[in-house]
Amino acid sequence: MKLKWKAAVAAMLAAGGCASAVEPEEVSQEVAERLAEFEATGETRSCIGVTQIRTIDALDESRFLVRAGGAYYLNEVSGRCNGADRAFNRLQYTTSIGQLCRNEIIRIVDNSNGFTVGSCSLGDFQELEEIATE
Repeated sequence: MKLKWKAAVAAMLAAGGCASAVEPEEVSQEVAERLAEFEATGETRSCIGVTQIRTIDALDESRFLVRAGGAYYLNEVSGRCNGADRAFNRLQYTTSIGQLCRNEIIRIVDNSNGFTVGSCSLGDFQELEEIATE
């Protein structure tokens, strides 16, 4: 059964006042609108081949939208990736196995000076399906 992001995001926003330490960070309106373009398929992957990765967009400091081949994945990182969604910062990673996997460390690098300004550990890659627009 597919979970609609609109309903999931609305539920997260409504529950924002009852947040606990285990609940995910609150979703901004901008991120909610971007995620509303997709449905979760319920499928997850622990790794994606780096040659398949077309883009990794930081939706916020906790969520990356990954386009690999023709598929999209949502990756919710452990904790926060400080500065990931700021202009002029880039994501950087190193892997020796040709795959980007859960628990890999992503570094956030300031393009102006090359300093690392944040880092985080990747979560599972949750497969998404684009919702057809009418």
